[in-house]
Amino acid sequence: MNTKGKFIVFEGTDGSGKTTQMKLLAEYLSARGIPVSMTHEPTTSPFGSLLRDCMSGRIDTDERTIAALFAADRLDHIQRPADGMLARLNEGETVLCDRYYFSSFAYNGGFAPLEWVIELNRPAMEILRPDLVVYLDLPAEDGMARVGRRTERERYENLERQRLIRAKYFEVFERFKDEENIAVVASEQDRMQTQAQVRRLADGLFGGKA
Repeated sequence: MNTKGKFIVFEGTDGSGKTTQMKLLAEYLSARGIPVSMTHEPTTSPFGSLLRDCMSGRIDTDERTIAALFAADRLDHIQRPADGMLARLNEGETVLCDRYYFSSFAYNGGFAPLEWVIELNRPAMEILRPDLVVYLDLPAEDGMARVGRRTERERYENLERQRLIRAKYFEVFERFKDEENIAVVASEQDRMQTQAQVRRLADGLFGGKA
């Protein structure tokens, strides 16, 4: 019988290095014989495609609609029978996810009523909570400098919004600190320095060195 895998979520403002750090951790865990799958939100589902159009500005809509789409995409992401996150975890895979419900709290909850956004995501919170949330912390100015290298900007990618989103992350972390395993890691210029901290946190989930 397979042992249920661990669920590790990477959070952060834009440009914080989530995707890079997730890939490095996946390599580290795989090298130690731990089955790993990587995923992200928004997903590649039809819900996710709609969201990407909203984020890019191809669809002009309001914050509540975006929050609702994220909640729907998330529930589908969790519960898809063949390849949903629960199915993977129950097969013994450790799932690494780039963004989860704390992103909704920080991003959507910064521009729509936070209590409403939390309640919208309550089903996901009840079905699947992370074993570990790694928040990669970076000042908004530094994040936007990294984002500035990209060819296209999305809905939230400006300095004022990023400052608000970062503050909202810390607000909701304080609120949920007794319910969630949240670790704040400085997103250093040296990505391996950051990764060393991430790996120590992951090792703790596996009872020491994986």
